[in-house]
Amino acid sequence: MRNTIAWGAAVVASALILSACGGGTAEPTSTDAGPGVDNSGIELTIWVDANREPAVAAAAQLFEAETGATVVLVQKNFEDLRTDFIAQVPTGEGPDITIGAHDWTGAFVTAGVVNTVDIGDKAADFEQVALDAFSYDGQLYGLPYALETIALIQNVDLVGTDAPATFEDMIATGLAAGTDRPFVINVGAGGDGYTSYGFQTSFGAPVFVQEADGSYTSEVGMGGPDGVAFATWLSENGMAGNGYFSTDVDYDINQSLFSEGAAPYTIQGPWAIGTYTDAGVNVAVNPIPSAGGGTAAPFVGVQGFYVSSQSQNTLLANEFLITYIATEEAQRALYDADPRIPAYIAVAEQVASDPIVAGFIASAQNGVPMPSIPEMGSVWDFWNAAEAAIVSGADPESTWLQMIADLEAAIS
Repeated sequence: MRNTIAWGAAVVASALILSACGGGTAEPTSTDAGPGVDNSGIELTIWVDANREPAVAAAAQLFEAETGATVVLVQKNFEDLRTDFIAQVPTGEGPDITIGAHDWTGAFVTAGVVNTVDIGDKAADFEQVALDAFSYDGQLYGLPYALETIALIQNVDLVGTDAPATFEDMIATGLAAGTDRPFVINVGAGGDGYTSYGFQTSFGAPVFVQEADGSYTSEVGMGGPDGVAFATWLSENGMAGNGYFSTDVDYDINQSLFSEGAAPYTIQGPWAIGTYTDAGVNVAVNPIPSAGGGTAAPFVGVQGFYVSSQSQNTLLANEFLITYIATEEAQRALYDADPRIPAYIAVAEQVASDPIVAGFIASAQNGVPMPSIPEMGSVWDFWNAAEAAIVSGADPESTWLQMIADLEAAIS
């Protein structure tokens, strides 16, 4: 691990100094965050979960020493952060900064609880997909630090490490392995559009149309001939066709089948790797192969930091993020505290010596941010149900087009 001695000492020292209670901001004695400015008496409150707290505490300790300001870390359950932030910021009881997921951005912007973040030249230090994820209407609303995506996972002892270029190549190699199934993927009774999305995008059928700057519009992009082509392909590989997609296979069954060697390929995220290695499976990770001729672009989730629109210390909050969090040391500490694919390029290059991590990075670089626009909330039920119906044998074209019509009606 590359953390310096000073950085590690800062974690220990900050644990003794920083309070884990509070909520809300103090009246600022100065709104300036520049060098040489005395910010004594100014307090920044940061919401963070238990996993990331030690790394944020280290950055906070250095920040306190160099600015004179005080940082109060409030440890919260990650699943409570979004709801509590929206509820408390308008009352003045929320934090100056919170950690969070990028797909909260639309709700935060709509609720008026976040400020934009200007990271200037430091944008070049981050993966573009991470910046796109925190962008809304062309503006950046969060400082990213970690990516999460799915990828093709393969059993090295059965099919080697080479990445198949196409779905057909993968199936051919899987059949040659002589296992019960050449490939297994989550579908379940309710459908799983998230896991199948890489195949769908390879047909040119994104959930929503994106602008040139990467931001999403509310125009549904998975209708028309490209969407029908994907639906037809899904039917051909469903239970009335080749049987590679089945509603009988949910996440748990998928995990069991792959762990037992019943299939040499699956699509999963990094959260599944421990189950496979514990079962003695020698795994390799590669980008998802194309099924429709285009790039298979899975959803990418991004974690990062937001600044409250009601912060009384906006400049100082931005200074903390840009100067103390957007650094190689801080980003590496965040990775060490809670290993996820780093959004910071230099740290991603450090950890890419692990071939499993490198495989997920390659998949993420092909990927697209999960839409953070409010309309995405209307998508899941219609989309997943249509997928499950088509896999089960429903007419692909009429089922898919009805799903599009229902979704567009719900959005409008």
